[in-house]
Amino acid sequence: MNCLRNLPRSSALPLQSLNCHGRKAICSVRTLGAMKKTSDLHRGIAVKAISGSTSDTKMSDPEFKEEKKSEVYSQNMTEAMGAVLTYRHELGMNYNFILPDLIVGSCLQSPEDVDKLRSIGVKTIFCLQQDSDLEYFGVDISAIREYAKKYDDIQHLRAEIRDFDAFDLRLRLPAVVSKLVKAINRNGGVTYIHCTAGLGRAPATALAYMFWVQGYTLNEGLELLLDKRPCFPKLDAIKSATADILTELKKLPVTLTWKNNSCMTVEISGLDIGWSQRMPLRFDKEQDLWILERELPEGRYEYKYIVNGEWICNEDELVTTCNKDGFVNNYVEVFDTEPDSISAVLRKRLTGDDDPILTTDERLKIIQFLEASCPDDDEEEEGGEEEEEEEEEEEEEIQQTKPA
Repeated sequence: MNCLRNLPRSSALPLQSLNCHGRKAICSVRTLGAMKKTSDLHRGIAVKAISGSTSDTKMSDPEFKEEKKSEVYSQNMTEAMGAVLTYRHELGMNYNFILPDLIVGSCLQSPEDVDKLRSIGVKTIFCLQQDSDLEYFGVDISAIREYAKKYDDIQHLRAEIRDFDAFDLRLRLPAVVSKLVKAINRNGGVTYIHCTAGLGRAPATALAYMFWVQGYTLNEGLELLLDKRPCFPKLDAIKSATADILTELKKLPVTLTWKNNSCMTVEISGLDIGWSQRMPLRFDKEQDLWILERELPEGRYEYKYIVNGEWICNEDELVTTCNKDGFVNNYVEVFDTEPDSISAVLRKRLTGDDDPILTTDERLKIIQFLEASCPDDDEEEEGGEEEEEEEEEEEEEIQQTKPA
């Protein structure tokens, strides 16, 4: 049985704002557009967080350290996601009801947060964070999970997606939503979906569930989501994941080049590795070119060159429209070499339309895929250490997949 995994960014959309549940503004969003450069997202964070002329006394204040961590995380999130996003971890868990039985929010920070969610009827806590996300803010996920096990009316599940990485989101979404659907069917009640800030991965997962299972069009679901919570789900990732389920997932060769033999180093960021990583190009003396050859699944990919350490676009390749801040990226579109084939036409409709509509048969096929794509885990939370081993095995199975 195959399940899913790892694509870069989509275009910015206008967002609405609101106050997060029960507190003053803990999270906020405004659009930014294509990024000019990005940081290595979680590396060097301690250095960035303590730079400046801040006094030693202030730096020793735990609350101040939390604020600085939130500031650095928000900056990294803004650079990677293409929208100005703000998360204040030090103000505690924040969330919004999207539907009467569906909540999107930020991460749990302590076992006491389990009680808060139980008090509002939550039956499933669905965590999309990776261990590195938890470690950065010092969240003890083991303590939270152990505390949740004390109760028979709530279940804590993990389905990891890499932060700030739309490619990983695209390829993991089918398996993640499959696990979500089974948990909702099994547990009923209210479901709490969260990542770290509740602004990217969690709303994207909720939107995919609404689009694939609950009968919303993508724009209907997005409008409802943004009316309830400021967030920035990657629509291109959801569209591509939809097409991946309904068509054969093909990889096609792509060649990118940089013309300048005086360079010392040429790298690329974006594409299918996300904005926190870089790939080196090799120099071909015969062609006098820096070259990257790679196989990519069908889709649209944005990227940028880093030449001698400087982020720059290649004017000889496709370039995105300049946004209001003057930022642009290169992009490449990877499509079937037989554009009139049934799968190519279907993929083009699903990924090219602003608001793709699923037919009744397509939605049925997706639901059947979600119900069958990963092993059922009804007994997952009942076996102590065995439960964690099952989740680790299931995580290992999240790899590229397609419907039978």
